[in-house]
Amino acid sequence: MTIVKAVTFDLWDTIMSDESDEPKRAQQGLKSKPETRHDLVLAALNRHQPIASDELAIAYKVANAAFVKCWQGHAITWTARERLEVLLGGLGRQLPEGELDDLADAMVRMELDVPPDPIAGAADAIAELATRYKLCIVSDTIITSGPGLRQLLDIHGLKRHFSGFAFSDEVGHAKPHPDMFESARRQMGVEYEEMVHIGDRDHNDIKGAQAMGMRAVLFTAKRDVDADRTSADAICASHAELPAVIEGLNR
Repeated sequence: MTIVKAVTFDLWDTIMSDESDEPKRAQQGLKSKPETRHDLVLAALNRHQPIASDELAIAYKVANAAFVKCWQGHAITWTARERLEVLLGGLGRQLPEGELDDLADAMVRMELDVPPDPIAGAADAIAELATRYKLCIVSDTIITSGPGLRQLLDIHGLKRHFSGFAFSDEVGHAKPHPDMFESARRQMGVEYEEMVHIGDRDHNDIKGAQAMGMRAVLFTAKRDVDADRTSADAICASHAELPAVIEGLNR
């Protein structure tokens, strides 16, 4: 079997603990991210023409459902600005370009101003793996942009360990689209059979990577609902186990 030379990582619930920033926000007396986004848009629209909070809430639900449909059905993730444009279009409203840019930037910055935390043991495992393999992030961007996620990794001292980044807003497609894994392969200068992908979702991470000829490890520390139906080459329940699991694929 071909020896592993490079490891790609999903980000959310594989390296970073999704929504671990919400308890911090509450401790600081801040509203949740969805509530804050709603309030920011409400204030921006009301500066030009009044709108009821309930009307905006309904439009937000429709726009979010459209985003999920596009993400899951077509492997495309809209940027924060594009999501706002869809929301405003549904309401038949517009904002000046500068205000729209500022509003999108405020959405992106939320996870940088109050950063979520890495999953326990992630920093140590990544540092160890970086001494043996090339590493690359392969992640869908939901609201925070690729540049923002690089900053988030840098905040926790993790960015320096990675030689490549494939974010869906920059690649133009989301997992499991082949473009995501091809971007990672190209940046690291390896062949698919020399790569292993780590992620928490069987359809996006495991099936997507295996379709390209990669091996794949299902990571279940935060999310284990796919463990009983995965085609993963291995299952890993903690970062402490991850280096040995990857080395086991070589044997």
